[in-house]
Amino acid sequence: MSAPALAGTTHRVPAALAAVAALVAIGAAAIWSVRPPAARDTSAPAADFSAARAFQQVEAIATEPHPAGSPAQDRVREHLLSTLRGLGLTPEVQDTVSVQGAKLSSSAGGAGFAHVRNVVATIPGTASTGRVFLVAHYDSVQVGPGGNDDAAGTAAILETARALTSGPRLRNDVVLVLTDAEEACLCGAKAFVDQHPLAKDGGIVLNLEARGSSGPAIMFETAKNNRRLVDIYGQAPKPVGTSFAVEIYRLLPNDTDFTAFREAGFTGLNSAYIDGAAVYHAPTDVPSAMDTDSLQHHGDNALAVTRALGGRDLSTLTSDDDATYFPAPGLLVRYPGGFVWPLAALALLAVIALGWLARRRALIDGKRLFAASALTLVPIIVAPVLAQLYWALLKVIRPAYAEMPIDPYRPGWYRLAIGAIAALVVLAWFGWLRRKAGPATLAVAGLGWLAVLGLVLAAVTPGGSYLAALPALAGAIAGIVAVLTRGWWSVLAVTAGGTVAVIILLPTVIMLFPALGLKLGATGAFLTVLLGLALLPVLDLIHPQAERQHGLDALRARRRAALPTLATLLAVVVATVVGLSVDRFDAKHPALTQLMYALDADNGTAQWLSDEPRVQKWTSQYVSGDPHTVNEALPAFGPEEMRTGQAEAATLPAPKLTLVSDTRSGDSRVMKLRLQPQRPVRLTTLHVATGVEVTAATVGGRELAVEKPEDGPWGFGFVFHAPPAEGVEVTLTVRTTGPVRFRAMDGSDGLTALPGFKARPSGVGIVGSHTSELLAVAATYTR
Repeated sequence: MSAPALAGTTHRVPAALAAVAALVAIGAAAIWSVRPPAARDTSAPAADFSAARAFQQVEAIATEPHPAGSPAQDRVREHLLSTLRGLGLTPEVQDTVSVQGAKLSSSAGGAGFAHVRNVVATIPGTASTGRVFLVAHYDSVQVGPGGNDDAAGTAAILETARALTSGPRLRNDVVLVLTDAEEACLCGAKAFVDQHPLAKDGGIVLNLEARGSSGPAIMFETAKNNRRLVDIYGQAPKPVGTSFAVEIYRLLPNDTDFTAFREAGFTGLNSAYIDGAAVYHAPTDVPSAMDTDSLQHHGDNALAVTRALGGRDLSTLTSDDDATYFPAPGLLVRYPGGFVWPLAALALLAVIALGWLARRRALIDGKRLFAASALTLVPIIVAPVLAQLYWALLKVIRPAYAEMPIDPYRPGWYRLAIGAIAALVVLAWFGWLRRKAGPATLAVAGLGWLAVLGLVLAAVTPGGSYLAALPALAGAIAGIVAVLTRGWWSVLAVTAGGTVAVIILLPTVIMLFPALGLKLGATGAFLTVLLGLALLPVLDLIHPQAERQHGLDALRARRRAALPTLATLLAVVVATVVGLSVDRFDAKHPALTQLMYALDADNGTAQWLSDEPRVQKWTSQYVSGDPHTVNEALPAFGPEEMRTGQAEAATLPAPKLTLVSDTRSGDSRVMKLRLQPQRPVRLTTLHVATGVEVTAATVGGRELAVEKPEDGPWGFGFVFHAPPAEGVEVTLTVRTTGPVRFRAMDGSDGLTALPGFKARPSGVGIVGSHTSELLAVAATYTR
C-alpha cells in the first residue's frame, strides 16, 4: 500500500529516498546474516576454532585424489590416526564390508558394496547422558583431491576435537566418525550405523559436508521433529539455515552420510557450504580453491553446537514437531511448527481486511482487484520462464556451460542478471498496470497471492510457508496502518512491511542460487518476484508518476515512468556482458569434459564412451553420433545413454570369476563364486543374465534380500568398491539347473596411459562425475 497522503506532493521525493535508504541498510544487514565470518589465524586461543589450524589439516589430507581402497587413502587414514593419537585419544579402524541398502534391484549397477575402513575415536564425557557424533568422510572422488569435499569437514572435526581436548571435559561422550567410501556408495556411514557398537543406542549427529569452495556453512537438513535441536543450533555464533531448505532437500533424491544415520533413527543436523560449486568432485577441488572463511564458519558452529549438546541432558532434546526457522541479522528466527497454519490463515485474513478497508476508502474497487489479481500471475510465471531461457541462451553462447555440474566458475554476475530479469518483469508489469488499476489495487493483489501461496506451502512444505505468509501478514498490517494514517507515519508503515519481506526473502534468494544453480535459476527469479510483490507499496513511492505534474506534459511523464524499467533492462545486459567477460575458461578454470574407456575381453574390442549432453570439441575426437544405451556390454552403467567411438584395444586382463562350489537341489543351484580383479582397480561388478532367477545372495559376507529384476539383458547385479586383492566371495542361490551366464567388469583410473589417448590441452578439464576417466574391462562367463 502506498503512502496516499504523500502521493503527488513535494514530500514524495524525500519519502522515497528515506524508504529506499532504510531498505538498502536492512538489505545489507540481511546479506551479512548469511555471510561467513572472517577466518582466524593460528594465534586464536586454544579453546577456539582456527581456520588456519584446520587448513593445515586440509593441506595434509588433500594432496592427491584418495578414493576408497587406494594407497593414497591409506596414507590419509594413517595421518588421521596419528593426529588423533596426538590429541591423547585412542582411535580405532572399523575394517568391514558394507552394503548400501537392504534390498537389491537391477537398475544401474545394482547394490553398492564396499570394503570400508572408518576411523572412530571417542572423547569420553564425565557423566554421559548419550552420544554426540561428529561425522565427515575422508575419502575423495577418483579425479580430485577433495580439498573441500570433504577434507574441509574432516579437518573441521580434527580442529574441533583439538579445541575440546584442550579444555574441561564435557558431560556427554563425543564420538568422532570419519567415514570411508562416502563418494562410492555412502557405505562407510552405513557400516557404522549397522555394525559398530557405539551406534547401537543412537544419538545426535552433526554431519559436516562441502559441495563447493565458498559461502556460508548452511544447516540444510535435519531429522524429523527437530524443534529443540534447532533451538540449540540457534545459539551458534552465526547460525545460517532455513526450514525451507530442509523441506526442499527432503524432496530431492540427494544423499550424504547423514542419510544412513537418519534412517537408522538418529537425530541431528547436516551442514555444508555450497557456493563455488564448479570445483565439485573435480581436479580443481584443491586446498587453494577453498575460502577459509567458509571453513571458519563450519568449525565455529560445529564447536559451539557440540559444546552445547555436550553439556545437556540429551534425553530432554526430543520433540514432536519441526521448527520453522530462517536467518535474520544477529539471530536465527524460529518458532514451533504448530504456528504454521495459524500464521498462514492470519496472513490471508489480514489481506482480506486490508482489501475491505481500501475499498471502504475508495482506493480500490472489486472489478479492478479481480482483474489485477489475475494479471499478477504474469510476473509470477514470466520471470521464472525468462530465467530458464536466459540459462539456455548462456549455454548457446558458451556450450561448455552445459557440462558444468551446478554453476559456472564465476556465477555472480549471471545471478545478478537473473535478479534483474525478475525486477524488470515486475517493474514493466507495475508500470503497465499502475495507471489502469491503481497502486493500491496492485499492492492488495500482490499481497493476496503471497497469502495464498503461504497457505499452499503450509500444506505442501510447511517449513517454507513463512516465505510468503510472513511478508503477506507484515505487508497487510503495514497497508492497514498506511490507509489509516497520513504523512510520514504511512511511509514508516510501508517501509516496515518491506523490511520484513527483505529480511525473509533476500537471504533465501542468496542461499538458493548456489544451492540450485543457474540450471534452476527460475527458483531465484520466482522468489525475487515475491520480494517485488511485497515491496509494491515502496515501489509506488519511487516510481515516477505518468500524470501531469510540475509542468511536465503527459508524454514526458510517461517517459520518466519508463526509466526504471529501461534502467533494469540495461542492468541485465551489463551484468550478462560482464559475466561473459570475467567467466572465461583457462588453465585454473577449465571447460569440463567427460570420457571413459571400455574393453570387451570376449572379442578384444574397445570403445570410448562419454555421457556429455552436448559433445565438447575435445571429446568429439573420441565419440560421435547419437547417445544410446550400452547396458548389454556394460550392465553396470544401467540404462544411461552415452555416445561411443571406436578405440584401440589395450592389453589389460579381465576380472576372473571362479566357481568354488556348486550344490544342486531340485531346480535350484547354490553357487559359491570368487570374483577377483587381475589388476589394481577401484571397483568390480558382477551381473547375472536375465532369465535366471536369483532367490538369495551373499556378497562379501553380507546377506541380501533379492527383488525381482527389471527388464533388460542383465538382471541381478552389484558393484563392489575397493575390492580386496584376494577377491570378493559371492554366494548365489539361483532357480535353474542349466548353466548361468555372468558378466564381470572392473574399473580403474588411468586413461592417460591408454593407446590413442591425447592429453587435454590447457583450459580443458575433467567433469567431476563418478565415471569420469573410468577404464573398464568386461568379460562374459558361463558357469
